[in-house]
Amino acid sequence: MKKFTSLLLLCFVTLVYGQTPCENGMAGVYPCNGYDLLSEMTVSEFDSTNANDSWGWTDPDTGSEYALIGLYDGTAFVNIDDPVNPVYLGKLDTHTDSSLWRDIKTYGNYAFVVSEASGHGMQVFDLTRLRDVSNPPENFTEDAHYSGFGSAHNVVINEDSGYAYGVGTSTYNGGPHFVDISNPLNPTAAGGFATDSYSHDGQVVTYNGPDTDYTSREIYIGSNTSFVSIVDITDKSNPLSIATVTYSNTVYTHQGWFTQDHRYFILGDEIDEINLGFNTRSIVFDFQDLDNPELHFEYEGPTAATDHNGYVKDGIYYLANYTAGVRMIDISGIDNQDFQETGFFDVYPNGDNAGYNGAWNVYPYFESGTLLVTTLRYSDENFVPGMLLIRDSNLASSDINTIEVSMYPNPASETLTIEAPNQDVFNVSIFDMAGKELFQTEQTSALMTIDVSSFSRGVYFVTINDTQTKKLIIQ
Repeated sequence: MKKFTSLLLLCFVTLVYGQTPCENGMAGVYPCNGYDLLSEMTVSEFDSTNANDSWGWTDPDTGSEYALIGLYDGTAFVNIDDPVNPVYLGKLDTHTDSSLWRDIKTYGNYAFVVSEASGHGMQVFDLTRLRDVSNPPENFTEDAHYSGFGSAHNVVINEDSGYAYGVGTSTYNGGPHFVDISNPLNPTAAGGFATDSYSHDGQVVTYNGPDTDYTSREIYIGSNTSFVSIVDITDKSNPLSIATVTYSNTVYTHQGWFTQDHRYFILGDEIDEINLGFNTRSIVFDFQDLDNPELHFEYEGPTAATDHNGYVKDGIYYLANYTAGVRMIDISGIDNQDFQETGFFDVYPNGDNAGYNGAWNVYPYFESGTLLVTTLRYSDENFVPGMLLIRDSNLASSDINTIEVSMYPNPASETLTIEAPNQDVFNVSIFDMAGKELFQTEQTSALMTIDVSSFSRGVYFVTINDTQTKKLIIQ
């Protein structure tokens, strides 16, 4: 109990908010459809002023899940094994100056961090150091550093090949800068590709799509501000341009992602909503023949919000959509030019107009189903950026916690009933907002009734078996 109480107090200190279901189109203050809020942390808890990119790491030895949060002045690391009660483990400061742009990717047990800050290069951090942080939050130092480029807009990694690719650097005309990271603590320059000039973002895959001419080749897809570049980078000493492809109403070719079968590529143009008045537009290319890519169709979402980063997992396109939050789009009908939005979680309740406040990134690849969202404050001084953890409402609460619990009524005024039908023994504690334990009991029956008539009106936290925390409102 003492250990959990300490964790709970830490969560209170860091202003972590407990699970909030999506009910009647809202999860607390956030508009939603089919996705619950598990927890939220603001940038002030990371001793920073803004957030940007994010990525995730799952410890291959323990199965623990970690959120890697890009900040204005560094990178934060958060254990999210219990996504309702995430634990801030510490921060890696920026290598040089602060910057609005910071990006993170992983290879094995290492994180690689770049920034548009001058002279930043690429930081390397050993993620296994997160396994045993005795006194969080810790001030971490980098384990290695690559100085072959200075600033970079993003870093792309192909874990199959063991190469990282800095994009938007001052080298190779801003095209991909190749770095051998097979020995992560000794990253080594391996050339680059300058022919197609500046890449704002990119994806690298070991190709296994329908074009058999390129099976098992390492293929780079660059989003190059005004077109998409397709390059065979298998031979780092001799990268070969395969094709470029454009589309109508181009403003700023920003970021894209392959479907899992490598047949289609879904692209976002970041500025077309602002300049041309589109609703959120996703441009879908057919890459069945890499030498002759074709426009397949364009999808417009239900809002005018600006799109940013999008990723594909299990037939769903997860789109960080700034003021419209995160949109979940079923792409199973992509062959028939049919996209269907099936859910969303709007992290910016102040409207869905085009602009850069709100969801910068979403990371959808945790096996637990937890979705990591990071948010940016750009022009709205009242918006508080940070990190949110959300989850599909259809996933049972038992997937998050080890026990199935019902708690009612909530709000309560006289009595509170807690039911744990699958437990022979369970304990319950109630804490106030300051983390002070007001009530604790243990019993062997599956049904517990607690007298709360003496509690003052306000918000409390109920913990069950030291593993699950629920918010309680006393009226």
